[in-house]
Amino acid sequence: MDTKELLKKVRKIEIKTRRLSDHIFGGEYHSTFKGRGMTFSEVRQYQFGDDVRNIDWNVTARYSEPFVKVFEEERELTMMLVADVSGSELFGTDEQFKSEIVTEIAATLAFSAMQNNDKIGLILFSDGIELYIPPKKGKSHVLRIIRELLEFEPKSRKTDISQAIKFLSNVMKKKAIVFVLSDFIADDFRDTLKIAANKHDITGIRIYDRREEEIPSLGVVQVQDEETGELLLVDTASRSVRRNYSRFYSDKVDYFNETFQRSGSGVISVRTDESYVKKLLGYFKRRG
Repeated sequence: MDTKELLKKVRKIEIKTRRLSDHIFGGEYHSTFKGRGMTFSEVRQYQFGDDVRNIDWNVTARYSEPFVKVFEEERELTMMLVADVSGSELFGTDEQFKSEIVTEIAATLAFSAMQNNDKIGLILFSDGIELYIPPKKGKSHVLRIIRELLEFEPKSRKTDISQAIKFLSNVMKKKAIVFVLSDFIADDFRDTLKIAANKHDITGIRIYDRREEEIPSLGVVQVQDEETGELLLVDTASRSVRRNYSRFYSDKVDYFNETFQRSGSGVISVRTDESYVKKLLGYFKRRG
């Protein structure tokens, strides 16, 4: 992808996702993810309805009339986007690949965090850590994250979610809001997620395509494993083949849901032909 085309794509995603974050997600994000606590801001004269527990007795004694302490939320938070860039993300039978949905969701979340003056960081992973961008604030930083999501070419096409979560735990010493974006066709991350979820507020966002849920009966077809490159001949007319695949896929989905929920983490599932806007907004409202 040349520079001109890349900048055009970044701009297109910025316009779409920033509009969403400004008009839809900004307030929901703020109310869903709270700051670390309340800090003292100022004192002002007591007004009817103020909590008497907030009266500043020293100032009240000095001026012979009641004054109260005013507190505000210590807002600054850190958001970490942990995005799967393995080969299986380059799949999609409708309008968009899974990787494109990952980019749009990550951009929407990043702009929502930016609107609240939070830091945003990025981890791209396959079966190892492909790229780490430490958390920072600002629009230029968010645009860099979008550029990397669009053009980054991973060294490996395989997946290891456990390695990504371990890396997150090692680099993030303070509590962070974490979104893990993947198709989660893996089952090796239960223990590492449980440890990380004790410190961080984690949500798994599963992006999938409707054609992954079951194999249509098309006779003998050649298929390629996106992560290993292996070519296979599959008899899709066989009921047992289709049944075994459906069981394999549903086991992976069950593992994702159960593992995240048991660790106290959130779950969102978004199909490539569905509106991720509704899914994210519904999740924020349930948590808010």
